[in-house]
Amino acid sequence: MSGETVPGLRREAIGLREVLFQSITAMAPAAAVAASIPSGAAFAGGSLPLSVLIALVACLFTASCVAELARQLPAAGSVATYAAQGLHPAVGFLVGWGYVFVEALVPPLLLLQLGFTTAGTLHQEWSSYPDDLWWPWSLAGAAVIAVAGYFGVRASARFGTILGVFEVLVFVVFAVWLIIKAGGDNTLSVFGTSHTAEGHDGISGVFAGSVYTVLAFAGFEAAAPLAEETKDPRRTMHRAVLGAALSIGLVYVLTTYAMAVFYGPDRFAGFGASGAASWEGVARASFGLFWVLVFLAVINSTIANANACANVSTRTAFALGRIRVFPQLFARLHPKHRSPVTGVAVQCGVALAAMLGLGFSYDPVTAFLLLATVIVTVVTGVYIVVNLACTGYFLRRRRDLFQPVRHLVFPLLGIVAFVPALLTAAGLPVFDFVSELTAPVSYAGPIVGVWMTAGVVVLLVLLRRHPGRIAETARVHLDETSPTDLRQSGAVQS
Repeated sequence: MSGETVPGLRREAIGLREVLFQSITAMAPAAAVAASIPSGAAFAGGSLPLSVLIALVACLFTASCVAELARQLPAAGSVATYAAQGLHPAVGFLVGWGYVFVEALVPPLLLLQLGFTTAGTLHQEWSSYPDDLWWPWSLAGAAVIAVAGYFGVRASARFGTILGVFEVLVFVVFAVWLIIKAGGDNTLSVFGTSHTAEGHDGISGVFAGSVYTVLAFAGFEAAAPLAEETKDPRRTMHRAVLGAALSIGLVYVLTTYAMAVFYGPDRFAGFGASGAASWEGVARASFGLFWVLVFLAVINSTIANANACANVSTRTAFALGRIRVFPQLFARLHPKHRSPVTGVAVQCGVALAAMLGLGFSYDPVTAFLLLATVIVTVVTGVYIVVNLACTGYFLRRRRDLFQPVRHLVFPLLGIVAFVPALLTAAGLPVFDFVSELTAPVSYAGPIVGVWMTAGVVVLLVLLRRHPGRIAETARVHLDETSPTDLRQSGAVQS
Protein backbone atom coordinates (compact mmCIF):
# COMPACT_ATOMS: atom_id res chain seq x y z
CA MET A 1 0.00 0.00 0.00
CA SER A 2 1.28 3.40 -0.90
CA GLY A 3 1.02 6.54 1.16
CA GLU A 4 1.14 8.66 -1.97
CA THR A 5 -1.89 10.75 -2.78
CA VAL A 6 -2.96 10.56 -6.41
CA PRO A 7 -5.40 12.88 -8.21
CA GLY A 8 -8.54 10.82 -7.89
CA LEU A 9 -10.34 7.55 -8.37
CA ARG A 10 -9.88 5.76 -11.69
CA ARG A 11 -12.23 7.45 -14.17
CA GLU A 12 -14.36 5.41 -16.60
CA ALA A 13 -13.06 2.14 -15.17
CA ILE A 14 -16.42 0.35 -15.22
CA GLY A 15 -19.70 0.45 -17.14
CA LEU A 16 -23.40 -0.22 -16.68
CA ARG A 17 -23.03 -3.98 -16.20
CA GLU A 18 -20.62 -3.62 -13.28
CA VAL A 19 -22.48 -0.84 -11.48
CA LEU A 20 -25.80 -2.60 -12.01
CA PHE A 21 -24.43 -5.67 -10.26
CA GLN A 22 -22.86 -3.47 -7.59
CA SER A 23 -26.43 -2.61 -6.56
CA ILE A 24 -27.78 -6.10 -7.23
CA THR A 25 -25.17 -7.83 -5.06
CA ALA A 26 -25.60 -5.19 -2.33
CA MET A 27 -29.25 -6.29 -2.16
CA ALA A 28 -27.99 -9.88 -1.59
CA PRO A 29 -30.84 -11.48 -3.57
CA ALA A 30 -30.07 -15.11 -2.70
CA ALA A 31 -29.73 -14.39 1.02
CA ALA A 32 -32.87 -12.22 0.91
CA VAL A 33 -34.94 -14.89 -0.86
CA ALA A 34 -33.73 -17.65 1.46
CA ALA A 35 -33.64 -15.84 4.81
CA SER A 36 -35.06 -12.31 4.83
CA ILE A 37 -38.27 -12.45 2.82
CA PRO A 38 -39.60 -15.62 4.55
CA SER A 39 -39.81 -13.62 7.81
CA GLY A 40 -42.90 -11.97 6.32
CA ALA A 41 -44.62 -15.35 5.89
CA ALA A 42 -45.52 -15.41 9.59
CA PHE A 43 -47.94 -12.55 8.84
CA ALA A 44 -48.82 -12.77 5.15
CA GLY A 45 -48.76 -16.58 4.89
CA GLY A 46 -49.46 -17.75 1.35
CA SER A 47 -50.28 -14.17 0.35
CA LEU A 48 -46.61 -13.26 0.73
CA PRO A 49 -46.21 -12.78 -3.06
CA LEU A 50 -48.68 -9.88 -2.81
CA SER A 51 -46.64 -8.45 0.09
CA VAL A 52 -43.49 -8.65 -2.02
CA LEU A 53 -45.24 -6.94 -4.96
CA ILE A 54 -46.41 -4.10 -2.68
CA ALA A 55 -42.89 -3.75 -1.25
CA LEU A 56 -41.47 -3.59 -4.77
CA VAL A 57 -43.78 -0.75 -5.76
CA ALA A 58 -43.04 1.08 -2.50
CA CYS A 59 -39.26 0.75 -2.90
CA LEU A 60 -39.39 1.94 -6.50
CA PHE A 61 -40.54 5.34 -5.22
CA THR A 62 -37.33 5.78 -3.23
CA ALA A 63 -35.23 4.16 -5.97
CA SER A 64 -36.65 6.75 -8.39
CA CYS A 65 -35.57 9.57 -6.04
CA VAL A 66 -32.06 8.14 -5.66
CA ALA A 67 -31.80 7.64 -9.42
CA GLU A 68 -32.89 11.24 -10.10
CA LEU A 69 -30.29 12.62 -7.68
CA ALA A 70 -27.58 10.27 -8.95
CA ARG A 71 -28.15 11.59 -12.48
CA GLN A 72 -27.78 15.21 -11.36
CA LEU A 73 -25.07 14.72 -8.72
CA PRO A 74 -22.61 11.95 -9.74
CA ALA A 75 -20.34 11.85 -6.68
CA ALA A 76 -18.53 9.29 -4.54
CA GLY A 77 -20.24 10.93 -1.57
CA SER A 78 -23.61 9.77 -2.99
CA VAL A 79 -26.28 10.07 -0.30
CA ALA A 80 -24.18 12.56 1.70
CA THR A 81 -23.88 14.81 -1.35
CA TYR A 82 -27.59 14.46 -2.14
CA ALA A 83 -28.59 15.52 1.39
CA ALA A 84 -26.07 18.38 1.36
CA GLN A 85 -27.42 19.74 -1.92
CA GLY A 86 -31.09 19.09 -1.27
CA LEU A 87 -31.29 20.05 2.41
CA HIS A 88 -28.11 21.49 3.99
CA PRO A 89 -24.38 20.59 4.07
CA ALA A 90 -24.64 19.85 7.81
CA VAL A 91 -27.35 17.29 7.09
CA GLY A 92 -25.17 15.87 4.33
CA PHE A 93 -22.31 15.43 6.79
CA LEU A 94 -24.51 13.58 9.28
CA VAL A 95 -25.94 11.36 6.56
CA GLY A 96 -22.41 10.52 5.39
CA TRP A 97 -21.31 9.96 8.99
CA GLY A 98 -24.09 7.45 9.58
CA TYR A 99 -23.90 5.84 6.14
CA VAL A 100 -20.19 5.08 6.18
CA PHE A 101 -20.59 3.61 9.68
CA VAL A 102 -23.31 1.13 8.79
CA GLU A 103 -21.86 0.24 5.40
CA ALA A 104 -18.61 -0.62 7.18
CA LEU A 105 -20.63 -2.98 9.40
CA VAL A 106 -22.24 -4.85 6.49
CA PRO A 107 -19.11 -6.93 5.64
CA PRO A 108 -18.75 -8.31 9.20
CA LEU A 109 -22.51 -9.00 9.23
CA LEU A 110 -22.23 -11.04 6.03
CA LEU A 111 -19.01 -12.74 7.12
CA LEU A 112 -20.78 -13.94 10.26
CA GLN A 113 -23.56 -15.36 8.08
CA LEU A 114 -20.97 -16.99 5.83
CA GLY A 115 -19.37 -18.60 8.87
CA PHE A 116 -22.39 -19.97 10.71
CA THR A 117 -24.19 -21.05 7.52
CA THR A 118 -21.18 -22.99 6.27
CA ALA A 119 -20.40 -24.53 9.66
CA GLY A 120 -24.04 -25.52 10.22
CA THR A 121 -24.36 -27.14 6.79
CA LEU A 122 -21.08 -29.05 7.13
CA HIS A 123 -22.15 -30.29 10.56
CA GLN A 124 -25.47 -31.42 9.13
CA GLU A 125 -23.67 -33.40 6.43
CA TRP A 126 -20.79 -34.65 8.59
CA SER A 127 -21.60 -34.70 12.28
CA SER A 128 -17.90 -34.85 13.14
CA TYR A 129 -17.51 -31.24 11.96
CA PRO A 130 -18.16 -28.90 14.93
CA ASP A 131 -21.18 -26.68 14.26
CA ASP A 132 -19.53 -23.85 16.20
CA LEU A 133 -16.35 -23.82 14.08
CA TRP A 134 -17.53 -20.86 12.02
CA TRP A 135 -14.65 -18.40 12.19
CA PRO A 136 -12.20 -19.96 9.65
CA TRP A 137 -14.80 -19.49 6.91
CA SER A 138 -15.42 -15.92 7.98
CA LEU A 139 -11.70 -15.16 7.92
CA ALA A 140 -11.38 -16.67 4.44
CA GLY A 141 -14.21 -14.47 3.21
CA ALA A 142 -12.60 -11.38 4.76
CA ALA A 143 -9.36 -12.13 2.92
CA VAL A 144 -11.16 -12.46 -0.44
CA ILE A 145 -12.96 -9.14 0.03
CA ALA A 146 -9.79 -7.31 1.11
CA VAL A 147 -7.87 -8.56 -1.94
CA ALA A 148 -10.69 -7.57 -4.31
CA GLY A 149 -10.84 -4.10 -2.78
CA TYR A 150 -7.08 -3.62 -2.92
CA PHE A 151 -6.90 -4.33 -6.66
CA GLY A 152 -9.37 -1.55 -7.41
CA VAL A 153 -12.91 -1.02 -8.58
CA ARG A 154 -12.49 -2.82 -11.90
CA ALA A 155 -11.44 -6.08 -10.24
CA SER A 156 -13.90 -5.71 -7.38
CA ALA A 157 -16.88 -4.82 -9.59
CA ARG A 158 -16.20 -7.61 -12.08
CA PHE A 159 -15.82 -10.08 -9.22
CA GLY A 160 -19.20 -8.90 -7.90
CA THR A 161 -20.76 -9.27 -11.34
CA ILE A 162 -19.72 -12.92 -11.60
CA LEU A 163 -21.01 -13.69 -8.11
CA GLY A 164 -24.25 -11.80 -8.75
CA VAL A 165 -25.02 -13.63 -11.99
CA PHE A 166 -24.54 -16.99 -10.28
CA GLU A 167 -26.81 -16.37 -7.29
CA VAL A 168 -29.61 -14.84 -9.35
CA LEU A 169 -29.43 -17.60 -11.96
CA VAL A 170 -29.62 -20.38 -9.36
CA PHE A 171 -32.75 -19.01 -7.70
CA VAL A 172 -34.49 -18.09 -10.96
CA VAL A 173 -33.89 -21.58 -12.37
CA PHE A 174 -35.06 -23.15 -9.11
CA ALA A 175 -38.18 -20.94 -9.09
CA VAL A 176 -39.10 -21.95 -12.64
CA TRP A 177 -38.57 -25.59 -11.67
CA LEU A 178 -40.88 -25.18 -8.66
CA ILE A 179 -43.58 -23.60 -10.82
CA ILE A 180 -43.39 -26.47 -13.31
CA LYS A 181 -43.52 -29.05 -10.50
CA ALA A 182 -46.50 -27.27 -8.91
CA GLY A 183 -48.51 -27.97 -12.09
CA GLY A 184 -52.20 -27.52 -11.41
CA ASP A 185 -51.50 -25.96 -8.00
CA ASN A 186 -50.37 -22.76 -9.67
CA THR A 187 -52.81 -20.03 -8.71
CA LEU A 188 -53.03 -16.26 -8.79
CA SER A 189 -54.91 -16.33 -5.48
CA VAL A 190 -51.55 -15.82 -3.71
CA PHE A 191 -51.73 -12.26 -5.04
CA GLY A 192 -54.90 -11.79 -2.98
CA THR A 193 -55.60 -11.77 0.75
CA SER A 194 -57.20 -15.20 1.19
CA HIS A 195 -54.06 -17.02 2.42
CA THR A 196 -52.81 -14.75 5.21
CA ALA A 197 -51.63 -16.22 8.50
CA GLU A 198 -54.02 -16.90 11.35
CA GLY A 199 -54.46 -13.81 13.50
CA HIS A 200 -53.36 -11.52 10.66
CA ASP A 201 -56.36 -11.70 8.39
CA GLY A 202 -56.82 -9.78 5.17
CA ILE A 203 -54.90 -6.71 4.11
CA SER A 204 -53.38 -6.16 7.59
CA GLY A 205 -51.44 -9.43 7.28
CA VAL A 206 -50.32 -8.53 3.77
CA PHE A 207 -49.18 -5.10 4.98
CA ALA A 208 -47.25 -6.62 7.89
CA GLY A 209 -45.53 -9.02 5.51
CA SER A 210 -44.63 -6.19 3.14
CA VAL A 211 -42.99 -4.18 5.96
CA TYR A 212 -40.62 -7.07 6.66
CA THR A 213 -40.11 -7.59 2.93
CA VAL A 214 -39.15 -3.93 2.32
CA LEU A 215 -35.95 -4.57 4.23
CA ALA A 216 -34.86 -7.07 1.55
CA PHE A 217 -34.57 -4.21 -0.94
CA ALA A 218 -31.93 -2.32 1.05
CA GLY A 219 -28.81 -1.80 -1.06
CA PHE A 220 -30.35 -0.74 -4.38
CA GLU A 221 -28.53 2.61 -4.07
CA ALA A 222 -25.09 0.98 -3.73
CA ALA A 223 -24.12 1.82 -7.32
CA ALA A 224 -24.15 5.55 -6.57
CA PRO A 225 -20.79 5.79 -4.71
CA LEU A 226 -19.03 4.41 -7.82
CA ALA A 227 -20.15 7.37 -9.95
CA GLU A 228 -16.67 8.89 -10.27
CA GLU A 229 -15.28 5.59 -11.59
CA THR A 230 -18.08 4.91 -14.09
CA LYS A 231 -18.46 5.66 -17.79
CA ASP A 232 -21.16 8.25 -18.53
CA PRO A 233 -22.09 8.37 -14.83
CA ARG A 234 -25.20 10.55 -15.07
CA ARG A 235 -26.96 8.14 -17.40
CA THR A 236 -25.39 4.96 -16.02
CA MET A 237 -26.16 5.64 -12.35
CA HIS A 238 -29.81 6.40 -13.10
CA ARG A 239 -30.25 3.17 -15.04
CA ALA A 240 -28.32 1.05 -12.53
CA VAL A 241 -30.22 2.15 -9.43
CA LEU A 242 -33.66 1.79 -11.01
CA GLY A 243 -32.66 -1.34 -12.91
CA ALA A 244 -31.41 -3.11 -9.79
CA ALA A 245 -34.49 -2.30 -7.73
CA LEU A 246 -36.90 -3.33 -10.50
CA SER A 247 -35.11 -6.45 -11.73
CA ILE A 248 -34.38 -7.93 -8.30
CA GLY A 249 -37.82 -6.94 -7.10
CA LEU A 250 -39.28 -9.02 -9.92
CA VAL A 251 -36.96 -11.89 -8.97
CA TYR A 252 -38.32 -11.64 -5.42
CA VAL A 253 -41.90 -11.79 -6.72
CA LEU A 254 -41.12 -14.76 -8.98
CA THR A 255 -39.29 -16.80 -6.36
CA THR A 256 -41.83 -16.11 -3.60
CA TYR A 257 -44.71 -17.04 -5.88
CA ALA A 258 -42.94 -20.24 -6.95
CA MET A 259 -42.30 -21.44 -3.40
CA ALA A 260 -45.77 -20.42 -2.18
CA VAL A 261 -47.61 -22.47 -4.83
CA PHE A 262 -45.21 -25.42 -4.57
CA TYR A 263 -45.17 -25.61 -0.77
CA GLY A 264 -48.86 -24.79 -0.42
CA PRO A 265 -50.33 -21.33 0.23
CA ASP A 266 -52.44 -22.42 3.20
CA ARG A 267 -49.47 -23.80 5.13
CA PHE A 268 -46.95 -21.19 4.02
CA ALA A 269 -47.23 -19.27 7.32
CA GLY A 270 -44.88 -21.89 8.78
CA PHE A 271 -42.24 -21.32 6.11
CA GLY A 272 -38.93 -19.89 7.36
CA ALA A 273 -35.21 -19.53 6.89
CA SER A 274 -34.09 -22.96 8.12
CA GLY A 275 -35.25 -26.52 8.61
CA ALA A 276 -37.56 -28.56 6.40
CA ALA A 277 -39.82 -25.56 5.75
CA SER A 278 -37.16 -23.48 4.04
CA TRP A 279 -35.60 -23.10 0.62
CA GLU A 280 -32.74 -25.44 1.45
CA GLY A 281 -35.11 -27.87 3.20
CA VAL A 282 -37.42 -28.06 0.18
CA ALA A 283 -34.44 -28.48 -2.14
CA ARG A 284 -33.07 -31.32 0.03
CA ALA A 285 -36.42 -33.11 0.23
CA SER A 286 -37.61 -32.78 -3.35
CA PHE A 287 -34.73 -32.00 -5.68
CA GLY A 288 -31.80 -34.15 -4.62
CA LEU A 289 -28.40 -32.53 -4.83
CA PHE A 290 -29.87 -29.28 -6.13
CA TRP A 291 -29.78 -28.12 -2.51
CA VAL A 292 -26.01 -27.81 -2.90
CA LEU A 293 -26.50 -25.10 -5.53
CA VAL A 294 -28.98 -23.31 -3.25
CA PHE A 295 -26.45 -23.48 -0.41
CA LEU A 296 -23.64 -22.23 -2.65
CA ALA A 297 -25.83 -19.40 -3.94
CA VAL A 298 -26.52 -18.21 -0.38
CA ILE A 299 -22.81 -18.43 0.50
CA ASN A 300 -21.97 -16.66 -2.74
CA SER A 301 -24.52 -13.97 -1.85
CA THR A 302 -22.83 -13.22 1.48
CA ILE A 303 -19.45 -12.67 -0.19
CA ALA A 304 -20.92 -10.62 -3.04
CA ASN A 305 -22.90 -8.42 -0.66
CA ALA A 306 -19.89 -7.89 1.61
CA ASN A 307 -17.75 -6.99 -1.41
CA ALA A 308 -20.33 -4.49 -2.71
CA CYS A 309 -20.79 -2.79 0.65
CA ALA A 310 -17.03 -2.63 1.20
CA ASN A 311 -16.93 -0.64 -2.06
CA VAL A 312 -19.63 1.67 -0.68
CA SER A 313 -17.96 2.26 2.68
CA THR A 314 -14.48 2.85 1.24
CA ARG A 315 -15.74 5.27 -1.45
CA THR A 316 -17.89 7.20 1.01
CA ALA A 317 -14.95 7.40 3.44
CA PHE A 318 -12.74 8.52 0.53
CA ALA A 319 -15.19 11.30 -0.33
CA LEU A 320 -15.28 12.50 3.29
CA GLY A 321 -11.51 12.21 3.63
CA ARG A 322 -10.98 14.19 0.43
CA ILE A 323 -12.77 17.19 1.96
CA ARG A 324 -11.08 16.55 5.33
CA VAL A 325 -14.15 15.93 7.44
CA PHE A 326 -12.67 12.45 7.88
CA PRO A 327 -8.90 12.01 8.36
CA GLN A 328 -7.20 12.81 5.07
CA LEU A 329 -5.58 9.36 5.12
CA PHE A 330 -8.87 8.01 3.76
CA ALA A 331 -8.27 9.98 0.54
CA ARG A 332 -5.00 8.19 -0.19
CA LEU A 333 -5.10 5.95 -3.23
CA HIS A 334 -2.91 3.21 -4.61
CA PRO A 335 -0.77 4.72 -7.41
CA LYS A 336 -1.52 1.86 -9.83
CA HIS A 337 -4.93 0.44 -8.90
CA ARG A 338 -6.33 3.81 -7.73
CA SER A 339 -8.11 2.00 -4.90
CA PRO A 340 -8.64 3.80 -1.56
CA VAL A 341 -6.14 1.59 0.22
CA THR A 342 -6.46 3.24 3.62
CA GLY A 343 -10.21 2.71 3.50
CA VAL A 344 -9.72 -0.90 2.39
CA ALA A 345 -7.34 -1.54 5.30
CA VAL A 346 -9.61 0.15 7.85
CA GLN A 347 -12.64 -1.67 6.44
CA CYS A 348 -10.82 -4.99 6.83
CA GLY A 349 -9.83 -4.12 10.40
CA VAL A 350 -13.37 -3.10 11.33
CA ALA A 351 -14.76 -6.27 9.77
CA LEU A 352 -12.38 -8.52 11.68
CA ALA A 353 -12.87 -6.69 14.98
CA ALA A 354 -16.68 -6.64 14.79
CA MET A 355 -16.96 -10.17 13.43
CA LEU A 356 -14.62 -11.86 15.91
CA GLY A 357 -15.37 -9.59 18.86
CA LEU A 358 -19.13 -9.91 18.72
CA GLY A 359 -19.09 -13.48 17.39
CA PHE A 360 -17.07 -14.76 20.33
CA SER A 361 -18.63 -12.45 22.94
CA TYR A 362 -22.11 -13.75 22.13
CA ASP A 363 -22.45 -16.23 19.27
CA PRO A 364 -22.39 -15.62 15.51
CA VAL A 365 -26.17 -15.67 15.06
CA THR A 366 -26.80 -13.22 17.92
CA ALA A 367 -23.97 -11.00 16.65
CA PHE A 368 -25.55 -11.12 13.19
CA LEU A 369 -28.94 -10.00 14.54
CA LEU A 370 -27.36 -7.13 16.51
CA LEU A 371 -25.41 -5.82 13.51
CA ALA A 372 -28.42 -6.28 11.20
CA THR A 373 -30.60 -4.18 13.49
CA VAL A 374 -28.00 -1.39 13.64
CA ILE A 375 -27.59 -1.40 9.86
CA VAL A 376 -31.25 -1.49 8.88
CA THR A 377 -32.17 1.21 11.39
CA VAL A 378 -29.66 3.67 9.94
CA VAL A 379 -30.15 2.73 6.28
CA THR A 380 -33.92 3.18 6.41
CA GLY A 381 -33.36 6.54 8.09
CA VAL A 382 -30.99 7.51 5.28
CA TYR A 383 -33.62 6.55 2.68
CA ILE A 384 -36.15 8.83 4.37
CA VAL A 385 -33.69 11.75 4.35
CA VAL A 386 -32.80 11.13 0.69
CA ASN A 387 -36.48 11.26 -0.24
CA LEU A 388 -36.69 14.66 1.44
CA ALA A 389 -33.48 15.73 -0.29
CA CYS A 390 -34.92 14.85 -3.69
CA THR A 391 -37.81 17.25 -3.20
CA GLY A 392 -35.51 19.89 -1.72
CA TYR A 393 -32.98 19.67 -4.52
CA PHE A 394 -35.43 20.04 -7.39
CA LEU A 395 -37.44 22.75 -5.66
CA ARG A 396 -34.43 24.81 -4.57
CA ARG A 397 -31.72 24.16 -7.15
CA ARG A 398 -33.27 22.75 -10.32
CA ARG A 399 -36.74 24.27 -10.41
CA ASP A 400 -36.52 24.11 -14.20
CA LEU A 401 -36.52 20.31 -14.00
CA PHE A 402 -39.07 19.97 -11.19
CA GLN A 403 -41.91 17.51 -11.88
CA PRO A 404 -44.61 17.29 -9.18
CA VAL A 405 -45.17 13.53 -9.46
CA ARG A 406 -41.54 12.44 -9.71
CA HIS A 407 -40.05 14.97 -7.30
CA LEU A 408 -42.84 15.47 -4.75
CA VAL A 409 -45.36 12.63 -4.82
CA PHE A 410 -42.80 9.83 -5.21
CA PRO A 411 -40.60 11.09 -2.31
CA LEU A 412 -43.64 11.35 -0.03
CA LEU A 413 -44.73 7.81 -0.94
CA GLY A 414 -41.18 6.59 -0.39
CA ILE A 415 -41.19 8.08 3.11
CA VAL A 416 -44.56 6.47 3.83
CA ALA A 417 -43.09 3.09 2.80
CA PHE A 418 -39.94 3.32 4.89
CA VAL A 419 -41.26 4.84 8.13
CA PRO A 420 -43.04 1.56 9.10
CA ALA A 421 -39.90 -0.36 8.09
CA LEU A 422 -37.78 1.92 10.30
CA LEU A 423 -40.09 1.42 13.28
CA THR A 424 -40.10 -2.34 12.71
CA ALA A 425 -36.31 -2.53 12.45
CA ALA A 426 -35.94 -0.52 15.65
CA GLY A 427 -38.43 -2.76 17.46
CA LEU A 428 -40.76 0.11 18.32
CA PRO A 429 -44.20 -1.53 18.82
CA VAL A 430 -46.23 1.10 16.98
CA PHE A 431 -47.95 -1.71 15.05
CA ASP A 432 -49.29 -4.86 16.68
CA PHE A 433 -47.07 -7.07 14.53
CA VAL A 434 -43.86 -5.42 15.75
CA SER A 435 -42.07 -7.22 18.57
CA GLU A 436 -39.94 -5.36 21.08
CA LEU A 437 -36.26 -6.17 20.82
CA THR A 438 -34.50 -8.08 23.59
CA ALA A 439 -30.88 -7.80 24.72
CA PRO A 440 -28.35 -7.77 23.16
CA VAL A 441 -30.21 -6.91 19.93
CA SER A 442 -31.89 -4.04 21.80
CA TYR A 443 -28.44 -2.46 22.18
CA ALA A 444 -28.68 -1.43 18.53
CA GLY A 445 -30.58 1.76 19.35
CA PRO A 446 -28.03 3.02 21.91
CA ILE A 447 -25.16 2.10 19.56
CA VAL A 448 -26.70 4.17 16.76
CA GLY A 449 -27.44 6.98 19.23
CA VAL A 450 -23.84 7.10 20.49
CA TRP A 451 -22.41 7.14 16.96
CA MET A 452 -24.74 9.86 15.73
CA THR A 453 -24.14 11.93 18.88
CA ALA A 454 -20.42 11.70 18.20
CA GLY A 455 -21.18 12.87 14.65
CA VAL A 456 -23.02 15.91 15.97
CA VAL A 457 -20.03 16.77 18.20
CA VAL A 458 -17.63 16.45 15.24
CA LEU A 459 -19.99 18.55 13.13
CA LEU A 460 -20.09 21.36 15.71
CA VAL A 461 -16.28 21.36 16.02
CA LEU A 462 -15.84 21.51 12.24
CA LEU A 463 -18.46 24.25 11.86
CA ARG A 464 -16.57 26.29 14.42
CA ARG A 465 -13.03 25.64 13.17
CA HIS A 466 -13.33 24.62 9.51
CA PRO A 467 -16.79 25.53 8.16
CA GLY A 468 -15.55 25.26 4.59
CA ARG A 469 -15.03 21.52 4.98
CA ILE A 470 -18.67 20.96 5.85
CA ALA A 471 -19.61 23.16 2.91
CA GLU A 472 -17.71 20.83 0.58
CA THR A 473 -20.03 17.90 1.35
CA ALA A 474 -22.20 19.49 -1.36
CA ARG A 475 -19.40 19.52 -3.91
CA VAL A 476 -19.66 17.37 -7.03
CA HIS A 477 -16.02 16.74 -7.94
CA LEU A 478 -16.74 15.45 -11.43
CA ASP A 479 -18.00 18.95 -12.22
CA GLU A 480 -14.81 20.40 -10.64
CA THR A 481 -16.93 22.91 -8.76
CA SER A 482 -15.03 24.95 -6.20
CA PRO A 483 -16.30 25.76 -2.70
CA THR A 484 -16.59 29.41 -3.81
CA ASP A 485 -18.86 28.38 -6.67
CA LEU A 486 -20.96 26.38 -4.26
CA ARG A 487 -21.48 29.38 -2.02
CA GLN A 488 -22.38 31.55 -4.99
CA SER A 489 -24.84 28.96 -6.31
CA GLY A 490 -26.54 28.73 -2.94
CA ALA A 491 -25.48 25.16 -2.14
CA VAL A 492 -23.78 26.47 0.99
CA GLN A 493 -25.82 28.52 3.37
CA SER A 494 -24.08 31.08 5.49
